[in-house]
Amino acid sequence: MGITDGNKKVMDRHVYAADQIIFREGKPGSAAFVVQEGRVEIYKTMNGDEEVILGRIEAGGLFGELALVDNEPRMASARACERTVLIAINRQMFEKKMAASDRFIKAILRILLNNYRTVVRRAAVAEAKLKEHGIELDK
Repeated sequence: MGITDGNKKVMDRHVYAADQIIFREGKPGSAAFVVQEGRVEIYKTMNGDEEVILGRIEAGGLFGELALVDNEPRMASARACERTVLIAINRQMFEKKMAASDRFIKAILRILLNNYRTVVRRAAVAEAKLKEHGIELDK
């Protein structure tokens, strides 16, 4: 299933069942996603099997964009919380749009995303350590 512009397919639509994995932490990223229907949970796995929930993406939200911008592996995993419909923004489309962007803005964007990755990694480690001591953060 896809979205077309005339005869050219520009975006793919994907449907996921509840608890279905969309992508896994550490894997290469080839698309970002917009939630059309449903809800997605973003999480990191700590200490081999403990999940730390980083957030939930509702309809209209975007996720998975970091891997497109900086070509780094996925920093977290994503799974559908319920039946979820996603619109995929593939790497080719993203790179075409980025190529037309100002070089200064692209450089700033990459720096911001690198800083964001660092903060999220540190926050996930801190939350896992708090959980070890029986301290839960607000959801």
